[in-house]
Amino acid sequence: PGGLGHASCGGAMIHSGDTAFMFVCTGMVQFMTPGLAFFYGGLVRSTNVVSIMLQSFAAIGFVFVAWYVVGFSLAFGRSMGGFIGNPTSFPFWCHLPVHESLESGINTNLDVPNIPGVLFAGYQGMFAVITPALMTGAFADRMRWLPYIIFVSAWMLVVYAPVCHWVWGGGWMGNWGCWDFAGGIVVHVSSGFSALACLRVLGKRNLPEDPVAKEPHNVPFVALGTAMLWFGWFGFNGGSSLKADGIAAVAAMNTQIAGSVSMTAWLLLEAFIGKKPGLVGACVGAVAGLATITPAAGYVTVHSAFGIGLIASVVCFACVFLIQRADLDDALDVWGVHGMGGFTGTILVGALAKPYINPGTAERSFELVGIQSVCAIIVAVYCFVVTSIILFILDKTMKIRLPRKYEDALDAVMHGEQAYITHKSSENLLANGVVESSESDSSDTGDDKKAAARRLKISAGAV
Repeated sequence: PGGLGHASCGGAMIHSGDTAFMFVCTGMVQFMTPGLAFFYGGLVRSTNVVSIMLQSFAAIGFVFVAWYVVGFSLAFGRSMGGFIGNPTSFPFWCHLPVHESLESGINTNLDVPNIPGVLFAGYQGMFAVITPALMTGAFADRMRWLPYIIFVSAWMLVVYAPVCHWVWGGGWMGNWGCWDFAGGIVVHVSSGFSALACLRVLGKRNLPEDPVAKEPHNVPFVALGTAMLWFGWFGFNGGSSLKADGIAAVAAMNTQIAGSVSMTAWLLLEAFIGKKPGLVGACVGAVAGLATITPAAGYVTVHSAFGIGLIASVVCFACVFLIQRADLDDALDVWGVHGMGGFTGTILVGALAKPYINPGTAERSFELVGIQSVCAIIVAVYCFVVTSIILFILDKTMKIRLPRKYEDALDAVMHGEQAYITHKSSENLLANGVVESSESDSSDTGDDKKAAARRLKISAGAV
Protein backbone atom coordinates (compact mmCIF):
# COMPACT_ATOMS: atom_id res chain seq x y z
CA PRO A 1 0.00 0.00 0.00
CA GLY A 2 2.16 2.82 -1.31
CA GLY A 3 -0.07 5.60 0.01
CA LEU A 4 0.17 4.58 3.67
CA GLY A 5 2.19 6.87 5.89
CA HIS A 6 2.16 9.69 3.35
CA ALA A 7 0.50 13.07 3.31
CA SER A 8 0.34 15.51 0.46
CA CYS A 9 -0.56 19.15 0.25
CA GLY A 10 -0.53 19.89 -3.44
CA GLY A 11 3.24 19.56 -3.80
CA ALA A 12 6.09 17.26 -2.83
CA MET A 13 4.85 14.46 -0.60
CA ILE A 14 5.54 14.37 3.11
CA HIS A 15 6.19 11.00 4.73
CA SER A 16 4.72 11.00 8.22
CA GLY A 17 7.09 8.31 9.52
CA ASP A 18 10.21 10.11 8.29
CA THR A 19 8.86 13.39 9.63
CA ALA A 20 8.28 11.91 13.08
CA PHE A 21 11.75 10.37 13.01
CA MET A 22 13.35 13.71 12.16
CA PHE A 23 11.36 15.47 14.89
CA VAL A 24 12.93 13.10 17.43
CA CYS A 25 16.41 13.45 15.93
CA THR A 26 16.15 17.24 16.02
CA GLY A 27 15.35 17.12 19.73
CA MET A 28 18.22 14.69 20.34
CA VAL A 29 20.77 16.94 18.64
CA GLN A 30 19.40 19.93 20.57
CA PHE A 31 19.93 17.89 23.75
CA MET A 32 23.63 17.53 22.91
CA THR A 33 24.44 21.19 23.57
CA PRO A 34 23.31 21.08 27.23
CA GLY A 35 25.22 17.79 27.39
CA LEU A 36 28.30 19.61 26.16
CA ALA A 37 27.73 22.22 28.88
CA PHE A 38 27.83 19.52 31.56
CA PHE A 39 30.81 17.79 29.95
CA TYR A 40 32.86 20.97 29.84
CA GLY A 41 31.45 22.25 33.13
CA GLY A 42 32.76 19.24 34.99
CA LEU A 43 36.23 19.57 33.51
CA VAL A 44 36.92 23.19 34.54
CA ARG A 45 37.60 24.75 37.96
CA SER A 46 34.69 25.11 40.36
CA THR A 47 34.88 28.92 40.15
CA ASN A 48 34.36 28.98 36.35
CA VAL A 49 31.54 26.47 35.89
CA VAL A 50 28.77 28.99 35.25
CA SER A 51 30.91 30.78 32.68
CA ILE A 52 31.60 27.80 30.43
CA MET A 53 28.12 26.29 30.78
CA LEU A 54 26.54 29.62 29.89
CA GLN A 55 28.69 29.76 26.76
CA SER A 56 27.04 26.55 25.53
CA PHE A 57 23.54 27.63 26.47
CA ALA A 58 24.07 31.08 24.94
CA ALA A 59 24.92 29.43 21.63
CA ILE A 60 21.46 27.88 21.60
CA GLY A 61 20.08 31.42 21.70
CA PHE A 62 22.39 33.74 19.80
CA VAL A 63 23.66 31.30 17.17
CA PHE A 64 20.25 29.87 16.38
CA VAL A 65 18.83 33.38 15.98
CA ALA A 66 21.60 34.16 13.48
CA TRP A 67 20.83 30.87 11.72
CA TYR A 68 17.16 31.83 11.49
CA VAL A 69 17.87 35.34 10.21
CA VAL A 70 20.41 34.54 7.49
CA GLY A 71 22.59 31.55 8.39
CA PHE A 72 20.37 28.93 6.78
CA SER A 73 20.29 30.95 3.57
CA LEU A 74 24.08 31.22 3.49
CA ALA A 75 24.47 27.47 4.05
CA PHE A 76 21.62 26.03 1.97
CA GLY A 77 20.40 28.87 -0.21
CA ARG A 78 20.84 28.98 -3.98
CA SER A 79 24.57 28.62 -4.59
CA MET A 80 26.53 31.67 -5.66
CA GLY A 81 29.48 30.24 -7.57
CA GLY A 82 29.66 27.18 -5.33
CA PHE A 83 31.08 29.19 -2.43
CA ILE A 84 28.12 30.61 -0.49
CA GLY A 85 24.35 30.50 -0.51
CA ASN A 86 22.31 33.50 -1.57
CA PRO A 87 21.34 35.39 1.63
CA THR A 88 17.99 36.32 0.05
CA SER A 89 16.97 32.67 -0.43
CA PHE A 90 15.41 32.06 2.98
CA PRO A 91 15.79 35.22 5.13
CA PHE A 92 13.94 34.77 8.42
CA TRP A 93 12.97 31.38 6.98
CA CYS A 94 10.78 33.00 4.37
CA HIS A 95 10.03 30.77 1.35
CA LEU A 96 10.57 27.62 3.44
CA PRO A 97 7.85 25.07 2.71
CA VAL A 98 5.84 23.97 5.71
CA HIS A 99 3.58 21.34 4.15
CA GLU A 100 6.00 20.24 1.45
CA SER A 101 9.56 19.06 1.21
CA LEU A 102 12.46 21.19 0.04
CA GLU A 103 12.99 20.97 -3.72
CA SER A 104 15.68 22.32 -6.00
CA GLY A 105 14.58 25.59 -7.57
CA ILE A 106 15.16 29.30 -7.47
CA ASN A 107 15.99 29.28 -3.75
CA THR A 108 18.12 26.14 -3.28
CA ASN A 109 20.13 23.51 -5.11
CA LEU A 110 18.91 20.73 -2.84
CA ASP A 111 16.21 18.10 -2.92
CA VAL A 112 15.32 16.97 0.61
CA PRO A 113 12.37 14.60 0.15
CA ASN A 114 9.80 13.30 2.61
CA ILE A 115 10.11 15.89 5.40
CA PRO A 116 8.86 19.49 5.63
CA GLY A 117 11.41 22.08 4.54
CA VAL A 118 11.04 23.96 7.81
CA LEU A 119 11.96 20.80 9.76
CA PHE A 120 15.11 20.37 7.69
CA ALA A 121 16.10 23.96 8.49
CA GLY A 122 15.54 23.36 12.20
CA TYR A 123 17.49 20.11 12.22
CA GLN A 124 20.46 21.71 10.50
CA GLY A 125 20.22 24.61 12.93
CA MET A 126 21.06 22.25 15.78
CA PHE A 127 24.36 21.44 14.05
CA ALA A 128 25.05 25.15 13.63
CA VAL A 129 24.51 25.69 17.36
CA ILE A 130 26.74 22.96 18.74
CA THR A 131 29.66 23.54 16.37
CA PRO A 132 30.87 26.89 17.78
CA ALA A 133 30.00 25.69 21.28
CA LEU A 134 32.54 22.89 20.83
CA MET A 135 35.32 25.48 20.59
CA THR A 136 34.67 26.81 24.09
CA GLY A 137 36.48 23.86 25.64
CA ALA A 138 39.75 24.98 24.05
CA PHE A 139 39.72 28.55 25.40
CA ALA A 140 38.04 27.71 28.71
CA ASP A 141 38.64 30.27 31.50
CA ARG A 142 39.83 33.00 29.11
CA MET A 143 37.23 34.86 27.02
CA ARG A 144 35.01 37.72 28.15
CA TRP A 145 31.27 37.47 27.71
CA LEU A 146 30.48 40.15 25.10
CA PRO A 147 33.39 39.29 22.78
CA TYR A 148 32.36 35.64 23.04
CA ILE A 149 28.81 36.35 21.89
CA ILE A 150 30.04 38.45 18.97
CA PHE A 151 32.67 35.86 18.11
CA VAL A 152 30.41 32.79 17.94
CA SER A 153 27.70 34.65 16.02
CA ALA A 154 30.17 36.01 13.48
CA TRP A 155 31.99 32.67 13.29
CA MET A 156 28.81 30.82 12.41
CA LEU A 157 28.15 33.23 9.52
CA VAL A 158 31.65 33.52 8.00
CA VAL A 159 33.16 30.12 8.87
CA TYR A 160 30.49 27.52 9.54
CA ALA A 161 27.93 28.60 6.93
CA PRO A 162 30.40 28.73 4.00
CA VAL A 163 31.95 25.36 4.91
CA CYS A 164 28.49 23.86 5.32
CA HIS A 165 27.56 25.19 1.88
CA TRP A 166 30.74 23.83 0.26
CA VAL A 167 30.04 20.30 1.50
CA TRP A 168 26.28 19.96 2.00
CA GLY A 169 24.58 22.94 0.39
CA GLY A 170 25.41 22.39 -3.27
CA GLY A 171 28.86 23.96 -3.11
CA TRP A 172 32.10 23.11 -4.82
CA MET A 173 33.34 20.40 -2.45
CA GLY A 174 30.16 18.37 -2.71
CA ASN A 175 30.17 18.77 -6.47
CA TRP A 176 33.80 17.65 -6.61
CA GLY A 177 32.91 14.41 -4.82
CA CYS A 178 33.64 15.07 -1.15
CA TRP A 179 31.47 13.02 1.22
CA ASP A 180 30.69 13.91 4.83
CA PHE A 181 27.80 11.95 6.25
CA ALA A 182 27.13 13.84 9.49
CA GLY A 183 29.74 16.54 10.03
CA GLY A 184 33.32 15.31 10.16
CA ILE A 185 34.44 18.28 8.09
CA VAL A 186 31.52 20.62 8.65
CA VAL A 187 31.37 20.26 12.44
CA HIS A 188 34.51 18.67 13.87
CA VAL A 189 37.29 19.86 11.55
CA SER A 190 35.86 23.39 11.48
CA SER A 191 35.50 23.66 15.25
CA GLY A 192 38.73 21.82 16.06
CA PHE A 193 41.02 23.88 13.85
CA SER A 194 39.23 27.10 14.77
CA ALA A 195 39.89 26.15 18.39
CA LEU A 196 43.57 25.84 17.50
CA ALA A 197 43.49 29.42 16.22
CA CYS A 198 41.87 30.53 19.49
CA LEU A 199 44.76 29.01 21.42
CA ARG A 200 47.29 30.93 19.37
CA VAL A 201 45.51 34.25 19.84
CA LEU A 202 44.29 33.95 23.43
CA GLY A 203 47.30 32.28 24.95
CA LYS A 204 47.47 30.09 28.02
CA ARG A 205 45.28 30.11 31.10
CA ASN A 206 46.38 31.86 34.26
CA LEU A 207 46.70 28.81 36.47
CA PRO A 208 48.29 28.56 39.91
CA GLU A 209 51.39 26.42 40.31
CA ASP A 210 49.38 23.74 42.06
CA PRO A 211 48.88 20.91 39.51
CA VAL A 212 45.47 20.20 41.08
CA ALA A 213 44.22 23.41 39.42
CA LYS A 214 44.06 21.60 36.08
CA GLU A 215 42.08 18.68 37.44
CA PRO A 216 38.32 18.35 36.73
CA HIS A 217 36.31 19.69 39.62
CA ASN A 218 33.26 17.46 39.09
CA VAL A 219 33.82 14.09 37.39
CA PRO A 220 30.13 13.05 37.64
CA PHE A 221 29.26 16.14 35.55
CA VAL A 222 31.69 14.88 32.90
CA ALA A 223 30.00 11.48 32.90
CA LEU A 224 26.52 13.02 32.72
CA GLY A 225 27.56 15.24 29.83
CA THR A 226 29.08 12.28 27.99
CA ALA A 227 25.87 10.30 28.44
CA MET A 228 23.81 13.19 27.04
CA LEU A 229 26.20 13.64 24.12
CA TRP A 230 26.27 9.92 23.31
CA PHE A 231 22.48 9.75 23.42
CA GLY A 232 22.18 12.76 21.14
CA TRP A 233 24.79 11.37 18.74
CA PHE A 234 22.28 8.75 17.59
CA GLY A 235 20.15 11.62 16.30
CA PHE A 236 23.23 13.45 15.04
CA ASN A 237 24.50 10.56 12.92
CA GLY A 238 21.37 8.46 12.45
CA GLY A 239 19.28 11.50 11.64
CA SER A 240 21.69 12.59 8.92
CA SER A 241 20.08 9.95 6.71
CA LEU A 242 17.07 12.35 6.80
CA LYS A 243 14.74 9.37 6.79
CA ALA A 244 13.97 6.31 8.90
CA ASP A 245 15.66 3.58 6.90
CA GLY A 246 18.52 1.09 6.88
CA ILE A 247 21.09 3.83 6.36
CA ALA A 248 19.94 5.55 9.53
CA ALA A 249 20.09 2.22 11.36
CA VAL A 250 23.63 1.37 10.26
CA ALA A 251 24.78 4.93 11.02
CA ALA A 252 23.40 4.64 14.55
CA MET A 253 24.97 1.23 15.14
CA ASN A 254 28.31 2.37 13.72
CA THR A 255 28.13 5.27 16.17
CA GLN A 256 27.67 2.90 19.10
CA ILE A 257 30.41 0.53 17.98
CA ALA A 258 33.03 3.22 17.31
CA GLY A 259 32.32 5.01 20.59
CA SER A 260 32.50 1.80 22.63
CA VAL A 261 35.67 0.54 20.95
CA SER A 262 37.43 3.88 21.28
CA MET A 263 36.52 4.19 24.95
CA THR A 264 37.86 0.70 25.63
CA ALA A 265 41.07 1.31 23.69
CA TRP A 266 41.60 4.68 25.39
CA LEU A 267 41.52 3.05 28.81
CA LEU A 268 44.02 0.44 27.62
CA LEU A 269 46.31 3.17 26.29
CA GLU A 270 46.17 4.98 29.63
CA ALA A 271 47.05 1.73 31.38
CA PHE A 272 49.93 1.22 28.94
CA ILE A 273 51.51 4.54 29.94
CA GLY A 274 51.05 3.80 33.63
CA LYS A 275 47.86 5.72 34.45
CA LYS A 276 45.11 4.31 36.60
CA PRO A 277 41.76 3.67 34.88
CA GLY A 278 39.65 6.80 35.21
CA LEU A 279 36.15 7.91 34.36
CA VAL A 280 37.35 11.08 32.63
CA GLY A 281 39.60 9.06 30.32
CA ALA A 282 36.73 6.72 29.48
CA CYS A 283 34.50 9.68 28.60
CA VAL A 284 37.11 11.46 26.47
CA GLY A 285 37.90 8.21 24.67
CA ALA A 286 34.24 7.65 23.86
CA VAL A 287 33.87 11.17 22.46
CA ALA A 288 36.96 10.62 20.29
CA GLY A 289 35.36 7.57 18.71
CA LEU A 290 32.03 9.32 18.24
CA ALA A 291 33.66 12.30 16.54
CA THR A 292 35.79 10.14 14.25
CA ILE A 293 32.94 7.93 13.04
CA THR A 294 30.72 10.94 12.29
CA PRO A 295 31.79 11.59 8.67
CA ALA A 296 31.76 7.87 7.84
CA ALA A 297 28.76 6.64 9.84
CA GLY A 298 26.41 6.13 6.90
CA TYR A 299 29.01 4.86 4.42
CA VAL A 300 30.90 2.05 6.16
CA THR A 301 30.17 -1.42 7.51
CA VAL A 302 29.93 -2.23 11.19
CA HIS A 303 33.29 -4.03 10.91
CA SER A 304 34.88 -0.85 9.57
CA ALA A 305 33.30 1.10 12.42
CA PHE A 306 35.16 -1.19 14.83
CA GLY A 307 38.43 -0.35 13.09
CA ILE A 308 37.61 3.36 13.05
CA GLY A 309 37.07 3.23 16.82
CA LEU A 310 40.53 1.73 17.29
CA ILE A 311 42.18 4.25 14.97
CA ALA A 312 40.33 7.11 16.68
CA SER A 313 41.68 6.19 20.09
CA VAL A 314 45.29 6.00 18.92
CA VAL A 315 45.23 9.15 16.75
CA CYS A 316 43.33 11.33 19.22
CA PHE A 317 45.32 10.07 22.21
CA ALA A 318 48.54 10.92 20.40
CA CYS A 319 47.27 14.35 19.35
CA VAL A 320 46.25 15.24 22.90
CA PHE A 321 49.76 14.32 24.04
CA LEU A 322 51.31 16.23 21.12
CA ILE A 323 49.52 19.52 21.78
CA GLN A 324 50.52 19.34 25.44
CA ARG A 325 54.14 18.94 24.40
CA ALA A 326 53.72 21.90 22.02
CA ASP A 327 52.83 24.02 25.08
CA LEU A 328 49.43 25.00 23.69
CA ASP A 329 46.81 25.18 26.41
CA ASP A 330 43.92 23.30 24.82
CA ALA A 331 42.10 23.11 28.12
CA LEU A 332 39.60 20.38 27.21
CA ASP A 333 41.30 18.68 24.23
CA VAL A 334 39.10 20.13 21.49
CA TRP A 335 41.71 20.05 18.73
CA GLY A 336 43.04 16.60 19.58
CA VAL A 337 39.62 14.94 19.95
CA HIS A 338 37.26 16.84 17.66
CA GLY A 339 39.59 18.45 15.14
CA MET A 340 41.83 15.48 14.50
CA GLY A 341 39.05 12.97 15.06
CA GLY A 342 36.93 14.58 12.37
CA PHE A 343 39.98 14.98 10.11
CA THR A 344 40.91 11.29 10.45
CA GLY A 345 37.36 10.07 9.93
CA THR A 346 37.00 12.21 6.81
CA ILE A 347 40.05 10.56 5.21
CA LEU A 348 38.88 7.10 6.30
CA VAL A 349 35.67 7.59 4.30
CA GLY A 350 37.83 7.38 1.18
CA ALA A 351 39.51 4.20 2.38
CA LEU A 352 36.55 2.29 3.86
CA ALA A 353 33.25 3.40 2.24
CA LYS A 354 31.28 0.51 0.74
CA PRO A 355 28.76 1.35 -2.01
CA TYR A 356 26.21 -1.25 -0.90
CA ILE A 357 25.81 0.49 2.47
CA ASN A 358 24.63 3.76 0.91
CA PRO A 359 24.16 3.19 -2.82
CA GLY A 360 24.98 6.10 -5.10
CA THR A 361 27.24 7.85 -2.60
CA ALA A 362 30.81 7.24 -1.41
CA GLU A 363 32.86 4.31 -2.70
CA ARG A 364 36.37 3.66 -1.46
CA SER A 365 39.22 4.43 -3.84
CA PHE A 366 42.61 6.10 -3.92
CA GLU A 367 40.99 9.00 -5.74
CA LEU A 368 38.42 9.47 -2.99
CA VAL A 369 41.14 9.34 -0.31
CA GLY A 370 42.84 12.21 -2.16
CA ILE A 371 39.65 14.25 -2.49
CA GLN A 372 38.75 13.76 1.17
CA SER A 373 42.26 14.68 2.30
CA VAL A 374 42.46 17.83 0.20
CA CYS A 375 39.03 19.03 1.34
CA ALA A 376 39.85 18.39 5.00
CA ILE A 377 43.12 20.32 4.68
CA ILE A 378 41.47 23.25 2.90
CA VAL A 379 38.74 23.51 5.53
CA ALA A 380 41.29 23.25 8.36
CA VAL A 381 43.38 26.08 6.90
CA TYR A 382 40.36 28.24 6.07
CA CYS A 383 38.92 27.88 9.56
CA PHE A 384 42.25 28.57 11.24
CA VAL A 385 42.93 31.71 9.20
CA VAL A 386 39.45 33.23 9.31
CA THR A 387 39.06 32.53 13.03
CA SER A 388 42.40 34.22 13.67
CA ILE A 389 41.22 37.27 11.71
CA ILE A 390 37.94 37.49 13.64
CA LEU A 391 39.73 37.31 16.98
CA PHE A 392 42.37 39.83 15.86
CA ILE A 393 39.67 42.35 14.92
CA LEU A 394 37.78 41.76 18.16
CA ASP A 395 40.92 42.15 20.24
CA LYS A 396 41.71 45.47 18.55
CA THR A 397 38.20 46.84 19.09
CA MET A 398 37.48 45.33 22.51
CA LYS A 399 39.61 43.26 24.84
CA ILE A 400 38.69 39.62 24.53
CA ARG A 401 40.35 38.52 27.78
CA LEU A 402 39.67 39.66 31.30
CA PRO A 403 42.66 40.78 33.36
CA ARG A 404 44.42 37.57 34.34
CA LYS A 405 43.89 38.15 38.05
CA TYR A 406 40.15 37.59 37.54
CA GLU A 407 40.40 34.39 35.52
CA ASP A 408 40.08 32.13 38.54
CA ALA A 409 36.70 33.67 39.44
CA LEU A 410 34.88 34.20 36.13
CA ASP A 411 31.51 33.17 37.52
CA ALA A 412 31.47 35.88 40.16
CA VAL A 413 33.24 38.57 38.12
CA MET A 414 31.40 38.21 34.79
CA HIS A 415 28.06 36.75 35.79
CA GLY A 416 27.50 37.54 39.44
CA GLU A 417 26.72 33.90 40.16
CA GLN A 418 28.42 30.95 41.79
CA ALA A 419 27.93 27.32 40.91
CA TYR A 420 28.30 26.21 44.51
CA ILE A 421 27.20 28.09 47.59
CA THR A 422 27.60 26.55 51.02
CA HIS A 423 24.81 27.54 53.37
CA LYS A 424 26.34 27.15 56.79
CA SER A 425 24.27 25.70 59.59
CA SER A 426 23.72 27.70 62.75
CA GLU A 427 25.98 25.29 64.64
CA ASN A 428 28.88 25.98 62.26
CA LEU A 429 28.29 29.69 62.45
CA LEU A 430 28.26 29.53 66.23
CA ALA A 431 31.49 27.54 66.24
CA ASN A 432 33.14 30.11 63.97
CA GLY A 433 32.01 33.00 66.14
CA VAL A 434 29.75 34.49 63.45
CA VAL A 435 26.61 34.16 65.56
CA GLU A 436 26.05 35.18 69.10
CA SER A 437 24.34 32.93 71.54
CA SER A 438 22.37 34.02 74.59
CA GLU A 439 20.62 32.08 77.21
CA SER A 440 17.68 33.12 79.22
CA ASP A 441 18.25 33.62 82.88
CA SER A 442 18.93 30.38 84.67
CA SER A 443 16.07 28.91 86.60
CA ASP A 444 15.59 26.02 88.91
CA THR A 445 14.18 23.78 86.18
CA GLY A 446 17.60 22.55 84.97
CA ASP A 447 19.22 21.89 81.58
CA ASP A 448 16.00 21.35 79.57
CA LYS A 449 14.79 24.87 80.26
CA LYS A 450 18.21 26.30 79.43
CA ALA A 451 18.25 24.52 76.06
CA ALA A 452 14.74 25.65 75.25
CA ALA A 453 15.66 29.26 76.05
CA ARG A 454 18.76 29.34 73.79
CA ARG A 455 18.53 31.85 70.90
CA LEU A 456 20.74 32.48 67.90
CA LYS A 457 21.28 36.00 66.70
CA ILE A 458 22.81 35.93 63.21
CA SER A 459 24.51 39.10 62.13
CA ALA A 460 23.08 40.76 59.06
CA GLY A 461 24.80 39.51 55.89
CA ALA A 462 26.76 36.78 57.68
CA VAL A 463 25.15 34.01 55.58
